[in-house]
Amino acid sequence: MTFKLSQRSLDRLEGVNEALVVVVKEAIKLSRIDFGVIEGLRTEETQRRYVDLGKSQTMTSKHLTGHAVDLMAYIDGQACWELNVYDDIADAMKAAAISNGVSIRWGAAWNIPDIREWSDRMADAMNHYIDTRRSENRRPFIDAPHFELS
Repeated sequence: MTFKLSQRSLDRLEGVNEALVVVVKEAIKLSRIDFGVIEGLRTEETQRRYVDLGKSQTMTSKHLTGHAVDLMAYIDGQACWELNVYDDIADAMKAAAISNGVSIRWGAAWNIPDIREWSDRMADAMNHYIDTRRSENRRPFIDAPHFELS
């Protein structure tokens, strides 16, 4: 089944870097999982609120410059936060990034600067990130809906 972005998702891509928009628009066509855009460009006020609430860890988010998007998975029309669904979306984002020559970092595999260079499935990339952080005695910060230009 081929999915497409809703008008609301397209509206949320306003102000986002065109290269990232192209990747998202192609990824939805390649994805096995339906998804929408929940956030693109963010104001500094919104970012500060997210940091204060612990939803973000930085005031230098790429959302502030339109270089990041957050995507929401939908299963049978319902929002889904199951982590395994997001690695399927990441696989589609990787394929779209490769075909468009766009360097993308995924928020569930922060240690991989460009997912195009990861030779395996994105689920393995996420597990690699988790294992790396744990080996450093650091807690992994998994933000699976997040994709940004790198």
